[in-house]
Amino acid sequence: MVDPANTPLGKMLLEEITPVVMVLCTPLVEESCLKNGLSFIQMLSPFSNFTNIDVPVRTASDQPYRLQKFKLRLFYASDIRQPNLEAAKKRLKEVITQAGEKDFSEMSSDPAQVSDLLSRPESEIIPTWFQFFNKELVRTLSFSDHEAFDHPVACLLVVSSKDEEPINRFVDLFNTNKLPSLLNDGAMDPKILKHYLLVHDNQDSDSEKATKLLTEMKNTFGPNDCQLLCINSSQDGQIHHEENPWAPFKSDALPSDNIGCFLNIDDLNEIKDLMQELSSKHIIPYMEQKIRVLNQQVSATRKGFKNQIKNLWWRKGKEDALDSPDGPVYTFSSVESQIRILGDFAFMLRDYELALSNYRLISTDYKLDKAWKRYAGVQEMMGLTYFLLDQSRKEAEYCMENAFNTYIKLGPAGQQNAIRCGLWWVEMLKTRDQVKEAATVYFRICSEDPLHSAVMLEQASFCYLLSKPPMLHKYGFHLVLSGDHYKKCDQIKHAIRTYRNAVSVYKGTTWSLIKDHVYFHIGQWYGFLGMYDIAVSHMLEVLASSHQSKKTQELFLRDFLQTVQKSGKTFEVLKLQLPVISSSSIKVIFEDHRTYASAAAASVRERIWRSLEEDMIPSLSTARTNWLELQSKLIPKKYKESNICVAGEAIKVGIEFKNPLHIPISISSVSLICELSPNPEERNSDENSSNLELPNDENETSTSSRDINSSFILSEVDISLEGGETTLVQPTVTPTAEGILKIVGVKWKLSSSVVGFYNFESSSVNKKVAKGRRKARHPPGDNLKFIVIKSLPKLEGRIHSLPGKTYTGDLRHLVLELSNQSKVPVKNLKMKISNPRFLYAGNQRELNVEFPACLEKKTNAEQGGGHTNNNEMLQNVFVFPEDISVKEETSLSWPLWFHAAIPGNISLYITIYYEMEDVSNIMKYRTLRMHYNLQVLPSLDVSFELSPCPSRLQDFLLRMDVVNKTSSECFQVHQLSSVGRQWEISLLQPVNSILPSQSLFAGQALSCFFMLKDRRKSSTSEDSIPSPSLIQSDVTLGPQGNNEALFDVSCSPLADFHSCERMQQGMSDQGVENKTDFIFISQLVKGNTDSGGPSTPLLFSHHACRCSLSSMSPVSWLVDGPQTIEHDFTASLCEVKLRMTISNSSDSVASVRVNTFDSPSNGIQSSDVAGTQTQTGVSSENQSGWFDIPVVNDMKVITSDALATRLAKSLSMESVSQFIWSGSSSTRVELQPRSTAEIPLQICVFAPGIYNLSNYTLNWNLISTKDEENQGEADKSCGVCQGYPYYLTVLQST
Repeated sequence: MVDPANTPLGKMLLEEITPVVMVLCTPLVEESCLKNGLSFIQMLSPFSNFTNIDVPVRTASDQPYRLQKFKLRLFYASDIRQPNLEAAKKRLKEVITQAGEKDFSEMSSDPAQVSDLLSRPESEIIPTWFQFFNKELVRTLSFSDHEAFDHPVACLLVVSSKDEEPINRFVDLFNTNKLPSLLNDGAMDPKILKHYLLVHDNQDSDSEKATKLLTEMKNTFGPNDCQLLCINSSQDGQIHHEENPWAPFKSDALPSDNIGCFLNIDDLNEIKDLMQELSSKHIIPYMEQKIRVLNQQVSATRKGFKNQIKNLWWRKGKEDALDSPDGPVYTFSSVESQIRILGDFAFMLRDYELALSNYRLISTDYKLDKAWKRYAGVQEMMGLTYFLLDQSRKEAEYCMENAFNTYIKLGPAGQQNAIRCGLWWVEMLKTRDQVKEAATVYFRICSEDPLHSAVMLEQASFCYLLSKPPMLHKYGFHLVLSGDHYKKCDQIKHAIRTYRNAVSVYKGTTWSLIKDHVYFHIGQWYGFLGMYDIAVSHMLEVLASSHQSKKTQELFLRDFLQTVQKSGKTFEVLKLQLPVISSSSIKVIFEDHRTYASAAAASVRERIWRSLEEDMIPSLSTARTNWLELQSKLIPKKYKESNICVAGEAIKVGIEFKNPLHIPISISSVSLICELSPNPEERNSDENSSNLELPNDENETSTSSRDINSSFILSEVDISLEGGETTLVQPTVTPTAEGILKIVGVKWKLSSSVVGFYNFESSSVNKKVAKGRRKARHPPGDNLKFIVIKSLPKLEGRIHSLPGKTYTGDLRHLVLELSNQSKVPVKNLKMKISNPRFLYAGNQRELNVEFPACLEKKTNAEQGGGHTNNNEMLQNVFVFPEDISVKEETSLSWPLWFHAAIPGNISLYITIYYEMEDVSNIMKYRTLRMHYNLQVLPSLDVSFELSPCPSRLQDFLLRMDVVNKTSSECFQVHQLSSVGRQWEISLLQPVNSILPSQSLFAGQALSCFFMLKDRRKSSTSEDSIPSPSLIQSDVTLGPQGNNEALFDVSCSPLADFHSCERMQQGMSDQGVENKTDFIFISQLVKGNTDSGGPSTPLLFSHHACRCSLSSMSPVSWLVDGPQTIEHDFTASLCEVKLRMTISNSSDSVASVRVNTFDSPSNGIQSSDVAGTQTQTGVSSENQSGWFDIPVVNDMKVITSDALATRLAKSLSMESVSQFIWSGSSSTRVELQPRSTAEIPLQICVFAPGIYNLSNYTLNWNLISTKDEENQGEADKSCGVCQGYPYYLTVLQST
């Protein structure tokens, strides 16, 4: 266990609770001392502290011990008074201010990390001025009337040998008018030890006169109490003391040069002897004697059982006295004061047992007397005595707690005493390693004075740091509290120091709010001091605080910009956090042999372009190999992995700027940082390396800046970011000379005040234009290095009037415009479009046509060619005519046809290949890539249903359903066309009877019915086939008598887009004769489509392919004969002759066998035979299809359902058939391709009635040729068909 006297608290007590010597001296004494830059007390003070005085002392009970450490405190009589509180606070403020100036000069470096602090000893962690401040704080309570350890023990009267009548001067010095008020008021005993000192200045004369005066003094005041001190023995005053003993005691008001310059070693020895003799031979014996006398008096009056009972009885009447802060007044002669003096004298002479017994004795008296301040003072001393005795820690802490609480209860009168008690209590706890508890006491002694509280909170923070384990959060939090209090008292430097220490706690943690608070205020306070560089560096830490409120973010940004403005200069900050740059979002877009018409085209993945260009670029794989081989020959090894760009063409870097704040920010002058150096292979060329300089401020949104001596042009972009907004910024650099270009980074200006830099070397950069072959991984900087080659021709292209939003079926005429700004022409142009269903290249003659008039049907004399020239298309690649080239400052326009085939978000990719003259050995060709995004909305839903006509062999019934799927548009129906010239379409009823307005409004549906005739089946010879001009393949859907022209679906572009639709569905033109396609055309007068559209009505075409003719049987037939006859059954049976016409619509020979049945079960309602029927008459249960209603007579129409019902009833009533087939029961016939044949039939009827003659079947079989078998004919080759219902009405003749 460490000796309590050697602990910080023990050392403090040995310095502060020691005997006081009152000094009375004449002005001439001070004058002699001031020659050395010291007052008299300052001259003696270094020699009044003894570390080994070795004086024997006896206790009151005659127990001997030796006193080793001893100290005298010297005060002028004028200073022995209670300090003025305001003056004490001013003194403390000066101490703090001086400490702040000293500490602030040592804060140029970064604050130490917490881990480094914990590795240091405590003496290096805690500021040294804390101890000095605490001592000054304790001294503000000096010379209290209720404590005796500040009462003078002795009086030192000092007279100069130069004074007139020195003996009288000694007598005059102790005049009561000059003594402290505490002595005159009775609080202190005026009968104290007096010691007389004569000071002789050897600079004035020799010591003979002084010796005579000393003899006279001894005769007057006694031989033991008088002494002579000779000083200033040095004649030249050049003595320099290497170890200055007066430094801790020197006042700033005195000159600091040549301190002690007239005091030689003899003078110092004489001063030491004086203080040694005064302490050991006068003061200590006097105190020892005083203790003995007081102890005897106390023992006689207060000790013992009888005296204690007497004291309690005497004090019993005081219990009803009112409480007062000071309690009753005690003079120095009262028993209570004598006991207190006894305890304090014993404490100062290290007799702690005696001191403790007297403190205990007087504590009860003060408590009974309700003298709470004196009671708290005694409790305080008891706690200190327990500590020094190293006894009962609980008792010591209880006494300190009791004293502290009692002082606090006294209010302002006991506040300062509570602070002193708390400081001693803290040191007691720290000595016992109760550091966390000590921090709590520091917090409790914080007063209303913010400056005092700031120091206490800072000391508490270090207690938390030194606790086991360290309580870092509380350490940082109390530092912040301390800094706030320092700032309130204008101690900005101390506030900065505490906040800087707090940074080490919160840096790198998730405590973002308090971290932002610390950084911001450090920056703000540095700005108050005019240290703008450091202020800006700290404020930068909180600029991107996205977690803060909008109001706080506005405060941070406003103060930051004001600080920058006050500095009067532009700050350049690497990795400025406002705005935030995402390293993964950085993309480099440049052009080599691949060029782009728009930013949208540059953002498309390379593999899409490569797949589109495979059929366009000749020998792509070989060219790739040759490219790399050529590259390795032309490019030095050091730059093999660099990219290639062309002089005069911009390189674009896409960078995402994100505003992390909730408030808008202004970003200006966004530009790239680049370096251009000569190509290593061109050492003989002129030096053209240049670095980027800061560009001038521009007011435009996007500008370019170029240095006269620079070899590249930089663009500048100005943006404004709303709260939380992310914007893609694409600054460009355009090299103007050949060489090696390197993009280093990007810079920008925040609010036109701070320049931010971002270095690309430390981030990963995505290179948008990637080479075709996967390369090995290289450093990120390689993606930003380019080899600049000389200027090459470059095509620029755009498509005029291409809509961004339209409806399904939209058909338009567009124009592709290509321009070349180079003097070198380009040739051998080719074009490929990713989706020909939407976009198709037309003929050059279609460039200036009027749309849609150009699509109208022409007369025979006007009809020319049909589709676009097929010789221009090779593997979906459109080849421009060889004589076409694009020259300087000229443009090439080419017609395009657009058709919105299907709804959805459609991407169109267009690549144009072109070749150049021999202007470069590296690039022989280039490609122009174009990309457009379309939004196609649903418009009309068109569906078709085709059914055979049972009454005519060459006719089909067609039903068309149209539904308007738009929400607001109105379409006008125009025409329906069949693809091919073998079909003839006619309306069964006028459209205006169904749709009077000819307009189909939003959500409305339309159903139309048509008759479709196949003219190929109408004759058995080619000579009888009508000419194409006579076939009606289109039908207008407008009102009758409307003269609007029909559109020609057999010519471009309708025929071309229809072919694309067939190809999209995997169909070919082979076997098209067995299938039918339709094109439905409508118009939209006014719509919401995107633009570019003309003011004329928009044209819409909807294409339907293979409308299920191929699913029908190739064999069809028709039974013809009478429907109503009259016969006299009384005379004979009725014979009826019929004929069946059978047609073969296939390209193969058909073998057909007709089987008839007499049984009713086989003839009436059989609907399916062996599951192989492919085309039948519709049974009575089936309500689908179309039927002619047989006419029974001129006045009556009987439906097929009614006939079937009546016939079924008649048959059920009879057990035998009422008719029989009287001809052959089985007839076989062979039909040639596309031919017909007739078979005679006959029945015999036995009774009148209505008969269904459907009890027969047709078995057919196609006889395929060998060539057809090799082609893999997919159609069905055989089948069985049930007979059609044919109703015969037989009447009895009259």
